[in-house]
Amino acid sequence: MGRRVDAVHHREEDGLILSEEHRPRSGRRRWMGRFLLLVLFAAVVLGGYAGITGLVRNFGPPSCVAVAVKGGPQVSFSPEQMANASTIAGVAVKRGLPPRAASIAITTAIQESKLRNLRYGDRDSLGLFQQRPSQGWGTADQIMNPVYASNRFYDELVKIPDFQHKRITEIAQQIQRSGYPEAYAAHETEGRTLASVLTGQSSAGLGCRLAGVEAGAAASASTVAQELTTQTGIGASVRGPHVVQVAAGSATKAWTAGAWAVAHADARGITAVTVGNKTWTRSRDTSAATWQAASTPAGSPTTVRIRIG
Repeated sequence: MGRRVDAVHHREEDGLILSEEHRPRSGRRRWMGRFLLLVLFAAVVLGGYAGITGLVRNFGPPSCVAVAVKGGPQVSFSPEQMANASTIAGVAVKRGLPPRAASIAITTAIQESKLRNLRYGDRDSLGLFQQRPSQGWGTADQIMNPVYASNRFYDELVKIPDFQHKRITEIAQQIQRSGYPEAYAAHETEGRTLASVLTGQSSAGLGCRLAGVEAGAAASASTVAQELTTQTGIGASVRGPHVVQVAAGSATKAWTAGAWAVAHADARGITAVTVGNKTWTRSRDTSAATWQAASTPAGSPTTVRIRIG
């Protein structure tokens, strides 16, 4: 019987068994398969990296961070706490008090309430400074108003001679009648950092990582303008349904207004704040912890533009 030759894979020519031309084509298919697997693997790796990076950059609850000087201490609080600190500092600016006054007040409020407007406390103590209606600080409703409570604290602070040069423990004891006056000293660095940023002594020092604004949750431009002026004494005007503009008169006051707007962004639905040529943009990303170069500057270094909603 003659030699049997596979009709598909081999042919006989001059007594030799030769491979069909489709065998090299099988090699090409293997090469293409490996290439596609490599591409798929790279896509999975890059996709996983992007996903992990996004998770890290967006991880954690909304938060605000203040830094007074590059490389200095970072002070982190929730948006609610930072808004209260900003109100305390703003009232000091409105009254024409030095930054040291805001530092003392914020330090005190950190110790007393962790910068939360509490409806409870020791005996009848209430609010940011745990002031007591029974001790003549005002009615419960008044004390629960952060602007009122801040003003009442400063009313007592300015009665202390040379308060700028005294230790926080001495001042707290005179105003608060605290049973643990030394406890205030533990928060003085935080208070000093926040006061520097929130009174405009340090520019672009406050950033907040926030979720997007829910539909219908943003305050009106007129409300934001009114609250800014009421709390800081810095005039603000409405420039459209979603824009407030501030002509601050000085760079320090411009950064006071800018920091105030960022600190109140969560509660008021503020999405962007521009001071001169620097912009803070609302985001959950870590980029919202810092200010960036403005694509559309507000104008002079004393001009502030606040966008809402």
